[in-house]
Amino acid sequence: MLDFARAAQVLRDAPEVAITCHVNPDADALGAMLGLAAFLRERGTSTTCAFPNEPPDAPRWARMLPGSSALVAVKEFPKAPAVMVTCDCASSDRLGPLLGAANRAGELIWIDHHRSNEGLGTIPLIDPEASSSCELVWRLIGEIGGKVPTDTAICLYAGLVTDTGRFQYEAVRPETLRLAAELREFDFDHARLVQALYEDNGRRYLQLVGLALGRLAFVPEADLVWTYLTQADLREAGVHPGETDDLIDVIRTDRDADVAALVKQQKDGRFKVSVRSRGGHDLAKVAAVFGGGGHRLAAGYTSKHGPAETVDQLAAALRGEPVVP
Repeated sequence: MLDFARAAQVLRDAPEVAITCHVNPDADALGAMLGLAAFLRERGTSTTCAFPNEPPDAPRWARMLPGSSALVAVKEFPKAPAVMVTCDCASSDRLGPLLGAANRAGELIWIDHHRSNEGLGTIPLIDPEASSSCELVWRLIGEIGGKVPTDTAICLYAGLVTDTGRFQYEAVRPETLRLAAELREFDFDHARLVQALYEDNGRRYLQLVGLALGRLAFVPEADLVWTYLTQADLREAGVHPGETDDLIDVIRTDRDADVAALVKQQKDGRFKVSVRSRGGHDLAKVAAVFGGGGHRLAAGYTSKHGPAETVDQLAAALRGEPVVP
Protein backbone atom coordinates (compact mmCIF):
# COMPACT_ATOMS: atom_id res chain seq x y z
CA MET A 1 0.00 0.00 0.00
CA LEU A 2 1.31 3.45 -0.92
CA ASP A 3 1.98 5.42 2.25
CA PHE A 4 1.35 8.95 0.99
CA ALA A 5 0.44 10.04 4.53
CA ARG A 6 3.85 9.08 5.91
CA ALA A 7 5.70 10.66 2.98
CA ALA A 8 3.67 13.83 3.40
CA GLN A 9 4.46 14.03 7.10
CA VAL A 10 8.17 13.58 6.48
CA LEU A 11 8.15 16.37 3.90
CA ARG A 12 6.08 18.68 6.11
CA ASP A 13 8.60 18.32 8.93
CA ALA A 14 11.79 18.54 6.86
CA PRO A 15 13.55 21.93 6.75
CA GLU A 16 15.68 20.72 3.83
CA VAL A 17 14.95 18.19 1.09
CA ALA A 18 17.29 16.84 -1.60
CA ILE A 19 15.55 15.75 -4.81
CA THR A 20 16.85 13.90 -7.84
CA CYS A 21 15.67 11.86 -10.82
CA HIS A 22 17.11 9.36 -13.27
CA VAL A 23 20.14 9.84 -15.51
CA ASN A 24 19.42 11.34 -18.97
CA PRO A 25 16.12 12.70 -17.63
CA ASP A 26 12.97 13.09 -19.70
CA ALA A 27 10.22 15.62 -19.01
CA ASP A 28 8.44 13.33 -16.54
CA ALA A 29 11.60 12.94 -14.47
CA LEU A 30 12.59 16.62 -14.51
CA GLY A 31 8.99 17.77 -14.24
CA ALA A 32 8.30 15.63 -11.17
CA MET A 33 11.52 16.76 -9.48
CA LEU A 34 11.19 20.47 -10.23
CA GLY A 35 7.43 20.52 -9.67
CA LEU A 36 7.79 19.02 -6.19
CA ALA A 37 10.69 21.36 -5.42
CA ALA A 38 8.64 24.43 -6.38
CA PHE A 39 5.80 23.31 -4.14
CA LEU A 40 8.09 22.65 -1.17
CA ARG A 41 9.81 26.02 -1.60
CA GLU A 42 6.38 27.67 -1.52
CA ARG A 43 6.00 26.10 1.92
CA GLY A 44 9.36 27.50 3.07
CA THR A 45 11.36 24.29 2.65
CA SER A 46 14.92 24.54 1.32
CA THR A 47 15.48 22.23 -1.68
CA THR A 48 18.49 21.02 -3.63
CA CYS A 49 17.86 19.45 -7.04
CA ALA A 50 20.23 17.59 -9.35
CA PHE A 51 20.17 14.85 -11.95
CA PRO A 52 22.99 12.31 -12.15
CA ASN A 53 24.66 13.25 -15.44
CA GLU A 54 28.28 14.35 -15.19
CA PRO A 55 28.59 17.02 -16.41
CA PRO A 56 24.94 18.11 -16.13
CA ASP A 57 23.71 18.63 -19.67
CA ALA A 58 19.99 19.26 -19.72
CA PRO A 59 17.99 19.04 -22.97
CA ARG A 60 17.08 22.29 -24.70
CA TRP A 61 13.42 22.09 -23.64
CA ALA A 62 14.39 21.94 -19.95
CA ARG A 63 14.78 25.71 -19.85
CA MET A 64 10.99 25.94 -20.10
CA LEU A 65 10.63 24.29 -16.69
CA PRO A 66 10.75 26.71 -13.74
CA GLY A 67 13.61 25.92 -11.40
CA SER A 68 15.84 24.36 -14.05
CA SER A 69 18.32 27.23 -13.74
CA ALA A 70 18.87 26.32 -10.07
CA LEU A 71 19.89 22.70 -10.74
CA VAL A 72 23.23 21.87 -9.14
CA ALA A 73 26.06 19.57 -10.20
CA VAL A 74 26.39 16.10 -8.68
CA LYS A 75 29.31 17.24 -6.49
CA GLU A 76 27.08 19.92 -4.90
CA PHE A 77 24.32 17.47 -3.98
CA PRO A 78 24.18 16.56 -0.26
CA LYS A 79 26.31 13.48 0.48
CA ALA A 80 23.99 12.14 3.23
CA PRO A 81 20.68 14.04 3.14
CA ALA A 82 18.29 13.67 6.06
CA VAL A 83 15.41 13.53 3.55
CA MET A 84 15.84 12.63 -0.11
CA VAL A 85 13.30 12.12 -2.88
CA THR A 86 13.89 10.26 -6.14
CA CYS A 87 11.61 10.77 -9.13
CA ASP A 88 10.91 8.36 -11.99
CA CYS A 89 13.75 5.90 -11.23
CA ALA A 90 12.80 2.35 -12.21
CA SER A 91 15.93 0.92 -10.56
CA SER A 92 18.74 2.09 -8.28
CA ASP A 93 21.36 2.07 -11.04
CA ARG A 94 19.42 4.88 -12.76
CA LEU A 95 20.72 7.17 -10.01
CA GLY A 96 24.30 6.80 -11.24
CA PRO A 97 26.70 8.80 -9.03
CA LEU A 98 23.85 9.88 -6.73
CA LEU A 99 23.18 6.32 -5.56
CA GLY A 100 25.60 6.83 -2.64
CA ALA A 101 23.56 9.77 -1.37
CA ALA A 102 20.41 7.66 -1.63
CA ASN A 103 22.01 4.84 0.36
CA ARG A 104 23.03 7.27 3.11
CA ALA A 105 19.75 9.21 3.26
CA GLY A 106 17.84 9.19 6.54
CA GLU A 107 14.50 8.93 4.73
CA LEU A 108 14.30 8.05 1.03
CA ILE A 109 10.96 8.74 -0.67
CA TRP A 110 10.96 6.82 -3.96
CA ILE A 111 8.38 8.14 -6.44
CA ASP A 112 7.95 5.99 -9.54
CA HIS A 113 5.40 4.40 -11.88
CA HIS A 114 7.45 1.69 -13.63
CA ARG A 115 6.06 -1.82 -13.32
CA SER A 116 9.56 -3.27 -12.99
CA ASN A 117 10.32 -1.29 -9.80
CA GLU A 118 10.94 -3.62 -6.87
CA GLY A 119 9.78 -1.21 -4.17
CA LEU A 120 12.84 0.88 -3.35
CA GLY A 121 13.34 3.52 -0.68
CA THR A 122 12.30 3.77 2.95
CA ILE A 123 8.96 5.17 1.72
CA PRO A 124 8.17 3.70 -1.71
CA LEU A 125 5.45 5.57 -3.61
CA ILE A 126 5.38 3.24 -6.60
CA ASP A 127 2.19 2.81 -8.62
CA PRO A 128 2.51 1.09 -12.02
CA GLU A 129 -1.07 2.08 -12.81
CA ALA A 130 -0.16 5.78 -12.71
CA SER A 131 0.36 7.50 -16.06
CA SER A 132 3.51 9.25 -14.92
CA SER A 133 5.64 10.14 -11.94
CA CYS A 134 4.21 13.65 -12.20
CA GLU A 135 0.77 12.18 -11.47
CA LEU A 136 2.16 10.64 -8.27
CA VAL A 137 3.79 13.92 -7.26
CA TRP A 138 0.39 15.60 -7.63
CA ARG A 139 -1.16 13.03 -5.31
CA LEU A 140 1.62 13.61 -2.79
CA ILE A 141 1.16 17.38 -2.97
CA GLY A 142 -2.54 16.92 -2.30
CA GLU A 143 -1.71 14.84 0.77
CA ILE A 144 0.69 17.49 2.09
CA GLY A 145 -1.78 20.31 1.50
CA GLY A 146 -1.19 24.00 0.91
CA LYS A 147 -0.94 26.46 -1.95
CA VAL A 148 0.25 25.06 -5.27
CA PRO A 149 2.34 27.55 -7.26
CA THR A 150 1.97 27.94 -11.00
CA ASP A 151 5.59 26.80 -11.40
CA THR A 152 4.57 23.38 -10.07
CA ALA A 153 1.66 23.14 -12.49
CA ILE A 154 3.92 23.92 -15.46
CA CYS A 155 6.42 21.22 -14.51
CA LEU A 156 3.82 18.55 -13.82
CA TYR A 157 1.88 19.32 -16.99
CA ALA A 158 5.07 18.87 -19.05
CA GLY A 159 5.65 15.43 -17.55
CA LEU A 160 2.01 14.41 -17.90
CA VAL A 161 1.83 15.39 -21.57
CA THR A 162 5.05 13.66 -22.58
CA ASP A 163 4.76 10.42 -20.59
CA THR A 164 1.27 9.83 -21.94
CA GLY A 165 2.35 10.52 -25.53
CA ARG A 166 0.03 13.54 -25.56
CA PHE A 167 -2.69 11.45 -23.88
CA GLN A 168 -2.69 8.54 -26.34
CA TYR A 169 -0.88 5.75 -24.43
CA GLU A 170 -2.39 2.77 -22.64
CA ALA A 171 -1.80 4.26 -19.17
CA VAL A 172 -4.17 7.20 -19.76
CA ARG A 173 -7.20 6.89 -17.48
CA PRO A 174 -10.10 9.27 -16.81
CA GLU A 175 -8.14 10.43 -13.74
CA THR A 176 -5.26 11.38 -16.01
CA LEU A 177 -7.41 13.65 -18.13
CA ARG A 178 -9.02 15.17 -15.06
CA LEU A 179 -5.55 15.98 -13.72
CA ALA A 180 -4.61 17.60 -17.04
CA ALA A 181 -7.72 19.77 -16.82
CA GLU A 182 -6.91 20.70 -13.22
CA LEU A 183 -3.36 21.72 -14.13
CA ARG A 184 -4.67 23.80 -17.05
CA GLU A 185 -6.65 25.89 -14.56
CA PHE A 186 -3.31 27.52 -13.73
CA ASP A 187 -2.25 30.52 -15.78
CA PHE A 188 0.57 29.42 -18.10
CA ASP A 189 1.10 29.14 -21.84
CA HIS A 190 0.55 25.43 -22.40
CA ALA A 191 0.79 25.76 -26.19
CA ARG A 192 4.26 27.33 -25.97
CA LEU A 193 5.36 24.67 -23.48
CA VAL A 194 4.28 21.80 -25.72
CA GLN A 195 5.83 23.51 -28.73
CA ALA A 196 9.18 23.54 -26.89
CA LEU A 197 8.76 19.85 -26.07
CA TYR A 198 7.67 18.61 -29.51
CA GLU A 199 8.15 21.25 -32.19
CA ASP A 200 11.58 22.74 -31.65
CA ASN A 201 13.92 20.68 -33.83
CA GLY A 202 16.96 22.04 -35.64
CA ARG A 203 17.53 21.22 -39.28
CA ARG A 204 20.59 19.14 -38.44
CA TYR A 205 18.48 17.01 -36.12
CA LEU A 206 16.02 16.38 -38.93
CA GLN A 207 18.91 15.32 -41.15
CA LEU A 208 20.08 12.96 -38.38
CA VAL A 209 16.59 11.44 -38.30
CA GLY A 210 16.98 10.82 -42.02
CA LEU A 211 20.27 9.02 -41.36
CA ALA A 212 18.70 6.82 -38.68
CA LEU A 213 15.69 6.00 -40.86
CA GLY A 214 18.05 5.13 -43.70
CA ARG A 215 19.54 2.45 -41.43
CA LEU A 216 16.15 1.00 -40.50
CA ALA A 217 16.17 -2.82 -40.46
CA PHE A 218 13.51 -5.45 -39.89
CA VAL A 219 13.99 -8.74 -38.04
CA PRO A 220 10.89 -10.73 -39.06
CA GLU A 221 11.43 -13.70 -36.73
CA ALA A 222 11.29 -11.30 -33.76
CA ASP A 223 8.67 -8.94 -35.25
CA LEU A 224 11.23 -6.18 -34.63
CA VAL A 225 12.19 -3.02 -36.49
CA TRP A 226 15.26 -1.14 -35.32
CA THR A 227 17.94 1.44 -36.04
CA TYR A 228 20.93 2.95 -34.30
CA LEU A 229 22.96 6.12 -33.74
CA THR A 230 26.58 6.43 -32.61
CA GLN A 231 28.38 9.18 -30.74
CA ALA A 232 30.17 9.98 -34.01
CA ASP A 233 26.76 10.53 -35.67
CA LEU A 234 25.75 12.93 -32.92
CA ARG A 235 29.05 14.82 -33.00
CA GLU A 236 29.01 15.18 -36.77
CA ALA A 237 25.45 16.49 -36.68
CA GLY A 238 26.11 18.73 -33.67
CA VAL A 239 23.01 17.32 -31.98
CA HIS A 240 22.49 16.95 -28.21
CA PRO A 241 21.80 13.29 -27.28
CA GLY A 242 18.59 14.29 -25.53
CA GLU A 243 17.22 15.72 -28.77
CA THR A 244 17.00 12.20 -30.20
CA ASP A 245 14.81 10.75 -27.43
CA ASP A 246 11.65 11.15 -29.51
CA LEU A 247 13.12 9.28 -32.48
CA ILE A 248 11.76 6.01 -31.08
CA ASP A 249 8.26 7.46 -31.55
CA VAL A 250 8.91 7.77 -35.28
CA ILE A 251 10.20 4.19 -35.56
CA ARG A 252 7.27 2.75 -33.63
CA THR A 253 4.86 3.96 -36.31
CA ASP A 254 5.97 1.06 -38.58
CA ARG A 255 2.67 -0.81 -38.93
CA ASP A 256 4.34 -4.07 -39.91
CA ALA A 257 6.34 -4.63 -36.71
CA ASP A 258 5.14 -5.16 -33.17
CA VAL A 259 8.39 -4.02 -31.52
CA ALA A 260 10.50 -0.97 -32.37
CA ALA A 261 13.98 -0.35 -30.97
CA LEU A 262 16.39 2.56 -30.99
CA VAL A 263 19.97 1.65 -30.10
CA LYS A 264 21.85 4.84 -29.19
CA GLN A 265 25.48 5.06 -28.09
CA GLN A 266 26.21 6.90 -24.85
CA LYS A 267 29.32 8.90 -23.97
CA ASP A 268 30.80 5.92 -22.10
CA GLY A 269 30.61 3.80 -25.26
CA ARG A 270 27.71 1.61 -24.16
CA PHE A 271 24.40 1.61 -26.01
CA LYS A 272 21.07 2.71 -24.58
CA VAL A 273 18.26 0.55 -25.95
CA SER A 274 14.75 2.04 -26.04
CA VAL A 275 12.00 -0.41 -27.01
CA ARG A 276 8.28 0.02 -27.72
CA SER A 277 5.55 -2.54 -28.47
CA ARG A 278 2.13 -2.36 -30.09
CA GLY A 279 0.89 -4.94 -27.59
CA GLY A 280 2.33 -8.30 -28.59
CA HIS A 281 5.24 -8.36 -26.12
CA ASP A 282 5.80 -7.52 -22.46
CA LEU A 283 8.85 -5.30 -22.80
CA ALA A 284 9.32 -4.82 -19.05
CA LYS A 285 10.12 -8.54 -18.84
CA VAL A 286 12.38 -8.38 -21.88
CA ALA A 287 14.31 -5.37 -20.54
CA ALA A 288 14.69 -7.07 -17.16
CA VAL A 289 16.71 -9.81 -18.86
CA PHE A 290 19.34 -7.15 -19.57
CA GLY A 291 19.14 -5.39 -16.20
CA GLY A 292 16.69 -2.74 -17.36
CA GLY A 293 13.02 -2.13 -16.81
CA GLY A 294 9.98 -0.05 -17.62
CA HIS A 295 6.41 -0.78 -18.66
CA ARG A 296 4.71 -3.53 -20.63
CA LEU A 297 4.71 -1.52 -23.85
CA ALA A 298 7.71 0.76 -23.26
CA ALA A 299 11.00 -0.10 -21.62
CA GLY A 300 14.75 0.32 -21.86
CA TYR A 301 18.14 -0.95 -20.81
CA THR A 302 21.86 -0.47 -21.48
CA SER A 303 24.01 -2.81 -23.56
CA LYS A 304 27.78 -3.18 -23.52
CA HIS A 305 27.74 -4.67 -27.03
CA GLY A 306 27.64 -3.00 -30.42
CA PRO A 307 24.38 -2.44 -32.32
CA ALA A 308 24.36 -5.74 -34.25
CA GLU A 309 25.07 -7.98 -31.27
CA THR A 310 22.73 -5.94 -29.07
CA VAL A 311 19.87 -6.47 -31.53
CA ASP A 312 20.70 -10.17 -31.93
CA GLN A 313 20.32 -10.57 -28.15
CA LEU A 314 17.15 -8.48 -28.11
CA ALA A 315 15.62 -10.58 -30.89
CA ALA A 316 16.47 -13.77 -28.99
CA ALA A 317 14.83 -12.42 -25.83
CA LEU A 318 11.72 -11.42 -27.79
CA ARG A 319 11.53 -15.00 -29.10
CA GLY A 320 11.75 -16.30 -25.52
CA GLU A 321 15.18 -17.83 -25.97
CA PRO A 322 17.78 -17.84 -23.15
CA VAL A 323 20.20 -14.94 -23.35
CA VAL A 324 23.52 -14.24 -21.63
CA PRO A 325 23.81 -10.40 -21.56
